[in-house]
Amino acid sequence: MDPKSPDDRPEAAAGQPQPLEWRFAQVFGERAAGEDVQEVDIISTIEFEQSGDHLATGDRGGRVVLFERTDSRDGSSRSELERQDYPIARHLEFRYKTEFQSHEPEFDYLKSLEIEEKINKIKWCQTANNALFLLSTNDKTIKYWKVQEKKVKRISVMNLDTSQSSDNGTTSSSGSSSRALLPNGRFSEKLYNRPNSDLSFPPGGCASLRLPVVVTGQDLNHVARCRRVYAHAHDYHINSISNNSDGETFISADDLRINLWNLEINNQSFNIVDVKPTNMEDLTEVITCAEFHPTHCNTLAYSCSKGSIRLIDLRQSALCDNHAKLFEEHEAPGSRSFFTEIIASVSDIKFARDGRHILSRDYMTLKLWDLNMDSGPVATFQVHEYLRPKLCDLYENDSIFDKFECCMSGDGLRVATGSYSNLFRVFGCTPGSGEATTLEASRNPMRRQVANPTRPARTLTSLTRAVRRGGDNPGVDANGNSYDLSTKLLHLAWHPIENSIACAVANSLYMYYA
Repeated sequence: MDPKSPDDRPEAAAGQPQPLEWRFAQVFGERAAGEDVQEVDIISTIEFEQSGDHLATGDRGGRVVLFERTDSRDGSSRSELERQDYPIARHLEFRYKTEFQSHEPEFDYLKSLEIEEKINKIKWCQTANNALFLLSTNDKTIKYWKVQEKKVKRISVMNLDTSQSSDNGTTSSSGSSSRALLPNGRFSEKLYNRPNSDLSFPPGGCASLRLPVVVTGQDLNHVARCRRVYAHAHDYHINSISNNSDGETFISADDLRINLWNLEINNQSFNIVDVKPTNMEDLTEVITCAEFHPTHCNTLAYSCSKGSIRLIDLRQSALCDNHAKLFEEHEAPGSRSFFTEIIASVSDIKFARDGRHILSRDYMTLKLWDLNMDSGPVATFQVHEYLRPKLCDLYENDSIFDKFECCMSGDGLRVATGSYSNLFRVFGCTPGSGEATTLEASRNPMRRQVANPTRPARTLTSLTRAVRRGGDNPGVDANGNSYDLSTKLLHLAWHPIENSIACAVANSLYMYYA
């Protein structure tokens, strides 16, 4: 499916597209009622592969889990199947493929700092030779992984009794490496005075010795191998990584710097953005997210904690101190408060597939920007407006610092983001569209929470913040529906081609289709 500009889309010419009806597809890692979730099992990032055939998740335990698509992939088109009266798959279906330990907890002895194993971001790279390649990062170290299927090899035609050998056909080397071999093919037990219980030879020894044969079976095993490690390039926590469209380079960003890497070179990177002032007391904003343009290898965008997005051109200079374009929304006079900069901080940005628009998420809203119009966003979607009267409470319990992600459909017609109470919102972004759907990450996505106006929101004071953090914080939104600040949907991803959304709730991965 080729992405089209808004003016060229058939839906825009014929009228507004109909709102999508979302349905539950499947769930992985669903927990039972009352079941406790281990901290290491909580999902921390989700990413679809470019073709949509694979999905990767990372968790706080440093693990990467891969899923593969299992529905119609036989090459037949939908119209052909309809003419032949073949049943068409209801929705995308995925199955578990493999998992591997990407990062381990470390300790920086120079800075006396613990580096947790949590996976911050995963990015898919170009596939080659039926192998999958991806980048994963924690706070300090980026790793380049290769995942491929390999047939299991076994050793047969042994001189020994195979029933006494190990499971894969090889024998234990601990009992035979230090024994003396006699001319008749038997081992001397007198020299080392230990029993020969792991090997079984025919009575009288072997008449002749045969070379073992390696046999390749039909069983497949998924093997993940770390190809390269990109380390020691960031003084601050890495918040994002992004692949370049040239297939050769990628960027990594922390609070103050953005580095450019070559996939083949892990001992050298180039600093292309540096916002660190000479005196740290003069620091006014930090980098929150960075992403390459989907088609222009020289263009990338990064967002800041003051709510601005900067577009830079790598052709201008080696160190991109000056931006090519600046996207920001000017605040209304007299509306500034203590929380203005906090809620304006951009937590995530995404390019549309056509490269024409940028989607950004701050605490209160989703904003859609046109690269050709830097005067302001072309659309603003209210997500948390009902929380504005409770900003003091949100600041006290640290919820105001939650970082919600955003995503856009492959055709560019809709956007989505997460919220509290395990809810996520889907908006239509075509001009004049009024589509705004609220869904719950459960088996019944259209279920609405029961209003509970008699149970007001609780205020957490600074004295009880450490004790009560993450506890029960119910309230009521503008529609009378209850919300719970302790359950939040931070991570979600839209399939690059189909109308399918994957979202994470604690350790569970929910998938929906329309």
